[in-house]
Amino acid sequence: MDILEPNPRYKKSSLATVRGTISKLLPFFMSCSVYFVLWIPLSEPSLYSALIKCLPIISLEFFIVVHSLGGGTFNSYARKILLGLIFSALGDLCLIWQDYFLYGMVMFGLAHLMYTIAFGLRPLNVRVFIVFAIFSVTFYSVIFPYLHGPFVYMVAGYISLIGTMAWRAMARVSLASHNFSWAYLSAALGSLVFMVSDGVLAVDKFCFPISNSRTIIMVTYYGAQALIALSITGNSQDDFMWKSR
Repeated sequence: MDILEPNPRYKKSSLATVRGTISKLLPFFMSCSVYFVLWIPLSEPSLYSALIKCLPIISLEFFIVVHSLGGGTFNSYARKILLGLIFSALGDLCLIWQDYFLYGMVMFGLAHLMYTIAFGLRPLNVRVFIVFAIFSVTFYSVIFPYLHGPFVYMVAGYISLIGTMAWRAMARVSLASHNFSWAYLSAALGSLVFMVSDGVLAVDKFCFPISNSRTIIMVTYYGAQALIALSITGNSQDDFMWKSR
C-alpha cells in the first residue's frame, strides 16, 4: 500500500476509537454542563460548590482509568497524567476558599510536575525552550510589581513549572506526516490552553480585573485538562494518520 493512501482498516479502527472515547467522556461533558448551569457564586464557598467544581476533573480521572483498563494496560504515561489530575482536583478544592489559595498553587504546581515527567525530556528541542523561557520571564516581569509577600516567590516557581510543562509538551510535536502524533498534539494544545487559563487568572487576581474572567478561566481550564487527558489515547503504532505495509 502506498504510504499516502489511507489504510481502510486503520480508518475503521480510528472511527471506533473516536466513538468509544466520546462515550467515555460523557460524564466530563455532563459535569461541565452542571458547573456552568449552576454557576455557584464564588462568595459562597462550601463543600457542595467544591464538589461541583471538581466533578469535571474527577470525570477525566474516571476516563483515564476506564480507557486504560479497557485497553488491557495501565501504562506509566497514563498513571502520571492521572496523578496530575488528582493534584489538580485537590488544587480546585483549595481554591474554593481564598485562605487556601497558596495550597492550591502548590497542588497545581505538583500537577504540572507530573505532566512534565509524563511528557519526558526527549527530544530536548532547545528552540522551544528558549521561546517559553522568554515568555515566562516576560510575563513574570509584568506582574512582579503587583506581587507581595510569599506570592513573589510562589508565582515565580509556579510560572517556571507551567512553562516547563508546556515546553516539554510542545517539544514532542512533529508535523512530519511519518511521525505525526495526535496524542502529542493534544497534550501540546492542552498545555498552551492551560497557560492561557492561568495567565488570565494571575492578571485578574494580582493586577486588574478582567471582564468575564471566571468564564474564560474555567472554559480554558477544563478544555486544557481534557486535551491533556485525551493524550493517553495515543498508541505508538496506531497513532499515525497514514500507514504503509
